[in-house]
Amino acid sequence: MSKKVLIVGGVAGGASAAARLRRLDEFAEIILFERDEYISFANCGLPYYIGETIKEREKLIVQTPESMKSRFNIDVRVNSEVIGIDTAKKVARIRSKENGEYEEHYDYMVLSPGARAIKPNIEGINHQRIYTLRNIPDTDNIKAYVDKRGIKNAVVIGGGYVGVEMAENLKNRGLDVTIVEAAPHIMAPLDTDLVTIVEKEILDKGIHLILNDGVKAFKDLDGSVEITLNSGVNLCADLVILAIGVSPDTGFLKDSGIALGARGHIIVNEKLETNAPNVYAVGDAIEIVDFVTKLNGAVALAGPANKQGRIAADNITGLGTTYKGTQGTSIIKVFDLTAAGTGNNERTLRRLKIPYKTITVHLESHASYYPGGFPLTLKLIFNEDGKILGAQSVGRDGVDKRIDVIATVIRLGGTVDDLTELELCYAPPFSSAKDPVNMAGYVAQNVLAGRVDPISMEQYMAYDQENTVLVDVRTELEFKNGHFEGALNIPVDSLRERLGELDKDKEILEYCQIGLRGYVASRILTQKGYKVKNIDGGYKSSLTMAVKPRIVEGLDISK
Repeated sequence: MSKKVLIVGGVAGGASAAARLRRLDEFAEIILFERDEYISFANCGLPYYIGETIKEREKLIVQTPESMKSRFNIDVRVNSEVIGIDTAKKVARIRSKENGEYEEHYDYMVLSPGARAIKPNIEGINHQRIYTLRNIPDTDNIKAYVDKRGIKNAVVIGGGYVGVEMAENLKNRGLDVTIVEAAPHIMAPLDTDLVTIVEKEILDKGIHLILNDGVKAFKDLDGSVEITLNSGVNLCADLVILAIGVSPDTGFLKDSGIALGARGHIIVNEKLETNAPNVYAVGDAIEIVDFVTKLNGAVALAGPANKQGRIAADNITGLGTTYKGTQGTSIIKVFDLTAAGTGNNERTLRRLKIPYKTITVHLESHASYYPGGFPLTLKLIFNEDGKILGAQSVGRDGVDKRIDVIATVIRLGGTVDDLTELELCYAPPFSSAKDPVNMAGYVAQNVLAGRVDPISMEQYMAYDQENTVLVDVRTELEFKNGHFEGALNIPVDSLRERLGELDKDKEILEYCQIGLRGYVASRILTQKGYKVKNIDGGYKSSLTMAVKPRIVEGLDISK
């Protein structure tokens, strides 16, 4: 007897579940309901269509109802919203633009309702020039508005990935752009020492950046939008993009008996089953397990949603596939930079009170003697056992492959020792004989073995230096070009001959440019009986931490 499967929502999770289910079961009756007109589209590409990097709108459309019908024999019903579910009777209630309200019975159901853009209860938030970006209609509305003559400026509320991508693309369209972020920094997945590199790139490209300040009210001002911030700063813009996050679109499940988490996410087990019989859930609306910490959380990413759709279909057909958790591996282009991360960051681990260590390496994207290389910063987070808890990287080239490699090692349960043993592609145009991933592993090994005692730049800035000596082990020329205040310059190559200048009763805090010479100095001094800390990442890390976002006092960007 054939199964009847209802799929609520398309895009990544629902459309993947439908296609996989058909490939596994030619005889199942599959009905996919989509509230809007578009069942499967490249939502990650939407900002780049607005910015006209992607020229052709049709390239955003992955599948249409017609293509799903012809290839997979799936009954796709667009403009059809599932407004309620009776899990006891196995019945869904649908409101259709074409057919009004009706009911549909099911044997199995896959919930993929996704998430809605958060619109807090702020005065004036429904102004016609305030937009959110979640789907094709949103994209069409924003692009049509930007295409009009006379649109000169925009304010993006929220510095997450979507907000930053929209800011870049609007800037590329010639608009004067301001990002407003309520947190101390943009892009929450990145720690302070890496995100400041991204913030500098944004500032250098002419985007205004306001941090630690939220929106108090919106007001119409002669057709423009006046934005009053909590600090009292007033902005004026032709266009506002609201990008402060998303919440699970699960309101229709209120009376269904399906269990929801504290923030409204659907609770599922490792097979993606809800507490209701034969009802599965996938995508942005579900509560996931963090692959690293094994704690519950929520991550809105296309990659996990696609995998979850496939797994739900597997389990409907009896394959018994499990979802083992989400790492949160993500990447973003910010003008000429790339920033990426996987696993947990320091902020999360501190909040969860999970002990960790970090190292940071500043290297080249490929062999330094081959032309065209760019600086790359790679941060590794790990525990006492060498287990990798997370990694982040920022640079112009090679960021994606380093984070992908580390993400793979995390997924396979690897340690920092495994990073040192990886045999990765090498030729001078592509990497170095010791890839940055290998180098991160070596540095982490040295930390765990006690060969070096690192102190991060953030720790150094808060460190009690009363009984310490600060030593810069770079060359005299490097020292003259910039150094930490109060530092004594003893180049590493002269260190053995100048040990008499150092007080053995005091702790030595030493640094070089990127950390390598500092490690050599640390080994010399430690074996000579000095108590030493090496400033992780060297002087270069201090340069990134020193970046201060431009706070725009009383800015009226319409002028």
